[in-house]
Amino acid sequence: MGYLCSCVVTSGTTKLLLWSLRRNQLYSYSRACCTARKPSSFLYRRGITCKISTQNFEEQRNGHHKLCLLDTLSMKQQEQTSLFVNTLLDWNQRMNLTAVTERCAVMERHVEDSLALLPIIENAYKNNCPTMESVKLKLADVGSGAGLPGIILAIARPDWQITLIESLQKRCFFLEHVVDVSGLSNVQVVRIRAEDAGQNPDFREKYDIAVARAVADMRILVEYCLPLVRVGGLLVAAKGYNPQEEVENAKKAIRLMGASILELCSVTSEGPYGQRTAVLCLKNRSTPAKYPRHPGIPAKKPL
Repeated sequence: MGYLCSCVVTSGTTKLLLWSLRRNQLYSYSRACCTARKPSSFLYRRGITCKISTQNFEEQRNGHHKLCLLDTLSMKQQEQTSLFVNTLLDWNQRMNLTAVTERCAVMERHVEDSLALLPIIENAYKNNCPTMESVKLKLADVGSGAGLPGIILAIARPDWQITLIESLQKRCFFLEHVVDVSGLSNVQVVRIRAEDAGQNPDFREKYDIAVARAVADMRILVEYCLPLVRVGGLLVAAKGYNPQEEVENAKKAIRLMGASILELCSVTSEGPYGQRTAVLCLKNRSTPAKYPRHPGIPAKKPL
């Protein structure tokens, strides 16, 4: 059985929260009296309370809680995910990695959102790239930031080769540290601007899939990502709950990059609107050599 643990000290008694990922159960243990009970309204972490409704707990107990995606991971993968979240929250106190600061919120809004992309990626790749194996994909996470979704995808699919592309040195330090702590051997961290990566022969059109989450407007994002994708590969852009206008405005840029819009897929999310949208683009032909343009130009003068 795999557990995620956290604790709080209250009036001389240490309470330990064990979250059983295999059985969808929550237990709060009191070290002083060695008793266990199911908490109805609070999760505890480092002295901070994180409220969970009774209704949500009932859903979790019955196996219907949204966190059930974590149950698809092996015990080792659950432990790696826990190490990643712990490290993210620790480093986030010293540098700006995420605005989400509660563990339960990170699990729901970051980890779950990332895992929810997996079936979309795999189904789209299987249906549109039938001659290529999906077992050992080469995937680029562009503008990786805190390693989302790249690190979570690397944990869930250890046979995939994941490249985390990030331009800020301090974030690269974090990514390298979390890769080491989590014991991930299928991840490469590269400090480089996306525009430079797209013109570098080591990265240009070398990837089966490029993913990006909360990076830039779609017109800008496609110039960052599509030059990295091989002909026949995919771009999967994680967007908000209603990106139709943004996608419509990006059609010209997508076409210039040698791609076309494949589909828009709804993704269940713990975000403020209850869902996100994955925008899928299929690379039909090679990107013209003049793209991407010099660093900074795509953002200043979107196509």
